[in-house]
Amino acid sequence: MALTTRVWSAGKLLLLAGLLALTFGVFFYFSTRLALRSRDVVVPSLIGVAVNTASASLSDLGLTLKVEEGRRIDPKIPAGQVVAQDPAAGSTARRPRSVKVWLSAGARAPVVPSLLGSSERTAQLRLQSDGLGLARLVELRTGDYPTDTVVSQVPAPNQKGVDVALLVNRGERGATYVMPDVIGVQGDGAADLLRRYGFRVSVVGTYPYPGIPAGIVLRQNPRSGFQVAPGEPISLEVSR
Repeated sequence: MALTTRVWSAGKLLLLAGLLALTFGVFFYFSTRLALRSRDVVVPSLIGVAVNTASASLSDLGLTLKVEEGRRIDPKIPAGQVVAQDPAAGSTARRPRSVKVWLSAGARAPVVPSLLGSSERTAQLRLQSDGLGLARLVELRTGDYPTDTVVSQVPAPNQKGVDVALLVNRGERGATYVMPDVIGVQGDGAADLLRRYGFRVSVVGTYPYPGIPAGIVLRQNPRSGFQVAPGEPISLEVSR
């Protein structure tokens, strides 16, 4: 009789434990779904909205704005305003997703101004004021033109276009150095030393490496022996 009682008591304990586990599982499932749903927001319509207004609207919802290159001619939407978006308005997005937008070039492509000889900053401001976009920026190093000035553009001046590519002179290259081998060196010390010579140094990754203390350089770019000039970027990967 005593054995039967003990078995029955053990059975009740197992049943109670099972019910508690089931209750916890159901609670965890629904709380997780609720947490995920709380991160979902409805994407607003940005069509016909200025960039600053669109960015502020998305920021209030926990989303970010990404302006895509290449403007689109549209007879109804003024130049500089949003003409298309992805995801579409009314769809659901999860914070902090970015919403891509394309800007209007207006009813017709504007005439491209002459930017030759202008500074890079002046050229970009002129493009912005004329409702044009910067397609890409290509750099040249030569002593034949003033530093930081536009030496070529596509499309050429007085042609119609939406986006303009610029070729900017960065000035004649100065002294160069041979990239040293910093693998196995303490990362912070190597970065400080290289920065004293005018290089732009950044740690682009950390990786576990058994037997190696944290902060030791594992990889470098450029590799040792390459010619590098002050101002050029150098990336390091270190142990953790």
